[in-house]
Amino acid sequence: MILRARLVLPVTAPPIEDGAVFVAGNQIRSVAPWRDLRPHLRESATDLGEVMLLPGLINAHCHLDYTDLAGELTPPKTFTSWIAAITAYKTGWSYSNYAQSWLRGAHQLLKTGTTTVADIESLPDLLPEVWEATPLRIYSFLEMTGIKSRRVPRDILREAVEKIDALRHANCRAMLSPHAPYSTLPELLRRAARTAQRRKWRVSIHVAESVEEFEMFQNACGEMHDWLKRNERDNSDCGIGSPVAHLARNKLLGENVLAIHVNCLARGDARLLAQNHTHVVHCPRSHDYFRHPQFERARLARAGVNLCLGTDSLATTRKNGKQPPELDLFAEMRALANRDKSADPIEILKMATVNGARALGQPGKIGEIASHALADLIALPGPKKLKTVYESVLEHSGKVSASMIGGRWVIPPGW
Repeated sequence: MILRARLVLPVTAPPIEDGAVFVAGNQIRSVAPWRDLRPHLRESATDLGEVMLLPGLINAHCHLDYTDLAGELTPPKTFTSWIAAITAYKTGWSYSNYAQSWLRGAHQLLKTGTTTVADIESLPDLLPEVWEATPLRIYSFLEMTGIKSRRVPRDILREAVEKIDALRHANCRAMLSPHAPYSTLPELLRRAARTAQRRKWRVSIHVAESVEEFEMFQNACGEMHDWLKRNERDNSDCGIGSPVAHLARNKLLGENVLAIHVNCLARGDARLLAQNHTHVVHCPRSHDYFRHPQFERARLARAGVNLCLGTDSLATTRKNGKQPPELDLFAEMRALANRDKSADPIEILKMATVNGARALGQPGKIGEIASHALADLIALPGPKKLKTVYESVLEHSGKVSASMIGGRWVIPPGW
């Protein structure tokens, strides 16, 4: 098919006025101005009208399991009190509660323009059934902890690997997620790192999310340190460097690693992340919910770190008025733009597209409109002024006008 639009935004190339995208099968064959593409093709075109055509958004960090927690947990005074609150809330949840929550979150992402999501899966038994219920491309990172359960790291990892090996799906994959440095033993980090390297898997891990976590590892003190010590965590790995340095010591930094949050940096951490080609995922609305220190986007970018965007979960998203929040990467882009005035709109869009593709090991395949990329596309209402096209993208709110994944309409034009 040929798709014609007032404006095509390839992201990796300048905008194309009156542009056209030629889709063959599940891939993009070519993208060009309509006047250049039209004479060479016999296929009839679908004119999408006054819209902007973008690559589908890539949500590099999400917890679909917790969608139905939207608005249920008030912002806490401390990060550790939030951990206690969400743990208590989930106690009464059944398999069907998790499944319903997951599916609701997937629907919210789909209607707001996400086509690929890196999701942390706390209940692997949901897979692969929930995969079958959505057209989204899903990277399910199986969450591993072990401090509270006192389980042996070897057994935790073996169980996750066996689950991954049993899963098969055309558009979805499962990989590993040691939860965080404070909630996993160093041995599990090292074992996960070796397995992921050998299997060529991505790894997603929360790191340096809170001041409490930073104090725990950097100074061997603070509320989180004392709380985990009371719960019999061996804190001998604390007081010898930052959480990022802790990952480096345990060989869990690298091109295949998505470091989630990274809200607290010690001297040298940005350089350490960049040298190891580790990707960092920022979740602006979650960051605001906890009132974390200012996210050091510019510092990380100057060091050469690949920066991506995620929604995190609705358990860590503030209400806006009486309506509960929804999973929406456009809302995350706006939140970042409002908080960080030095961030260029095109760079913010890249964080939600091409940068996420790099983090997931899919450069050139998703997150851009280019020849040989997968035909994952979304349409938005056209901008009033072409000079402010990227600002218009960030200002978009609500449902997208259309969405395509792998060359098939999942939200048809005019829905």
